[in-house]
Amino acid sequence: MRTERAPAKINLTLRVLGRRMDGFHELESLVAFAGACDLVSLDPDKPFGLYVEGPTAQAAGPDSDNLIVRAARNLEKRVPELRLGRFALKKRLPVGAGVGGGSSDAAAALRLLAGLNGIPLDDPRLYAAAAETGSDIPVCLTPSARMFRGRGEKVSPPVRLPPLAAVLVNPGVHISTPDVFRALRLEPGAPGPSRGPGVDVFTEDLGALVPLLERDANDLEPPAITLSPRVADALNALRAAPDVRFVRMSGSGATVFGLFDNCRRAARAAKAVKAAHPDWWVKPTVLR
Repeated sequence: MRTERAPAKINLTLRVLGRRMDGFHELESLVAFAGACDLVSLDPDKPFGLYVEGPTAQAAGPDSDNLIVRAARNLEKRVPELRLGRFALKKRLPVGAGVGGGSSDAAAALRLLAGLNGIPLDDPRLYAAAAETGSDIPVCLTPSARMFRGRGEKVSPPVRLPPLAAVLVNPGVHISTPDVFRALRLEPGAPGPSRGPGVDVFTEDLGALVPLLERDANDLEPPAITLSPRVADALNALRAAPDVRFVRMSGSGATVFGLFDNCRRAARAAKAVKAAHPDWWVKPTVLR
């Protein structure tokens, strides 16, 4: 049995540059990966399949349509005689929450298959299977801080950032990513809310990093708040937390995050938010 962590993907920035003629949106995003994660295991001695368990398993949908299954089949098309097995997913991250849980699960499954079959992680077949399965999956294949562009197919080398003490908060709502993009009301060929070059040089000092993050936005935050005002509630709850340095929504929502100087302050803020909102998912973690 082999096991891989599938860490939450957090969009520190997410600029929408426009809508392409093929219907996809042209994006630019700095992502980091959290200590909070799902766990994906592979037993190569059992028939191909997937078993899902864990606190958020029920919301993950039918196993047959899971991104893990689709990613494995897409790699199998490209690698003759690919050895498969039975996957087990321990689902702990919120589903449809803007933290790339399903994408990170699929990327972890591809890493497991790569290890089982002696496929290097830079093999173009692995990347092609990831890109066919979902736009967010290529950047999750090697989970470290990176920029991605296009619809997700252009992934930069690793970006050096400091370890970021953070609190992740999901107010218990699911927001459809297609609905959020539709709420931007961009016709094919139209420019997006963000214009011009974004920040692409960062720093390992938190004090200097925060102003750089503030220069670029998450352009999906306003439409997500329009679709679900509880996103604004979660943002405001973190903004009211003591010692918070930076607050933003991740992805298309509804998960938001706050950055803190250290893990002690993040844990204290998480405790306060959870006490005020016991039905929310609240997780202190470190982004790397």
